[in-house]
Amino acid sequence: MTFNLEKLPPGDRYRILASLVTPRPIAWVTTCDQDGRTNAAPYSFFNVFGSNPPIVAFAPGNKDRSTPKDTARNIRETGEFVVHMVDEPLGEVMVATSATLPHGESELDLHTLATLPSEKVKVPRIADAPVALECTEHSTIEIGSNRLIIGIVHFVHVREGLMDEKGYLRHDSYHPLGRMSAPDWYSRTNDQYEIPRPD
Repeated sequence: MTFNLEKLPPGDRYRILASLVTPRPIAWVTTCDQDGRTNAAPYSFFNVFGSNPPIVAFAPGNKDRSTPKDTARNIRETGEFVVHMVDEPLGEVMVATSATLPHGESELDLHTLATLPSEKVKVPRIADAPVALECTEHSTIEIGSNRLIIGIVHFVHVREGLMDEKGYLRHDSYHPLGRMSAPDWYSRTNDQYEIPRPD
């Protein structure tokens, strides 16, 4: 099968790309608006893209054709956000926070998610998340109706026991979810194996 994306509507393009480029890591992002109200929402167009400086990027879409999602709006106002990784016990509540709420209504309050203060940014982090990355906005690139937010990572918070004293991951302890095909499919990462790299 061959798809000419230039001739397909955006919804079909999304379904094809989001179903085939998988598994994708999930960024569960918290932000605050100028009044300090916290928002939480997941995004799977996300990854880490460098270490010097340490950067992550994710792409929040719009609520509709012209209205940015609260995540993008809040980052535009404050320049701060926290990216959380999601493991299986948090999967259902993470998905629940993807529901569209009125601006200023907090998903954290609706789902009674506990938070902890961050070190550098004013945005709180989700207490139960296995990993939290405190970020400030480096830049936002808009291409058509796409919006790519690039953030500098300042602090990394890791659940106790996920890394050894040298900073290496304990693979038997860390099992983030992966995003699979739209609309409702995810993958577990508890079946991992090693392929040694050549010297």
